[in-house]
Amino acid sequence: MKPLLALALLAALAAPADAQERSGIYQQGEFIDVWNHRGGHVLQMVQTREQLAATGRVVRIRGYCRSACTILTTLPNACLAPKARIGFHAPRIQGTQIIAPYVDQIMGSFYRGGVRERWFGGWNRSREMQVISAREYTRLDPQARFCPSLS
Repeated sequence: MKPLLALALLAALAAPADAQERSGIYQQGEFIDVWNHRGGHVLQMVQTREQLAATGRVVRIRGYCRSACTILTTLPNACLAPKARIGFHAPRIQGTQIIAPYVDQIMGSFYRGGVRERWFGGWNRSREMQVISAREYTRLDPQARFCPSLS
């Protein structure tokens, strides 16, 4: 079993019963659910993105996806839960308020359409979280789609 899927399976077994409390990446049968993910280190998330793409499973973005998690929204096998929220802010050097140079370019390379325009139009320099709904996200990025399994 691939390390990410093993970790996801282990996390799913240990996950709280209440879905609203979940946070992380979980294998749910034929799906992989990204629940209330806080993001983290951008280069690690790029690796996670590659692993998720390679599974071929539908990756459902659920709850609140923020920071580096946002680069998962454009996976070819990703979809958004109708009530998902997506949060963007400037990438910072861990433990500081210093905006990391070049990291915003890496993140921006994964965004499309109006999301990309807003990212490079100021979200990439904002220390404040810029939160949008899944509906607003799909309006800004018409290639993004809602999860039929969660309608």
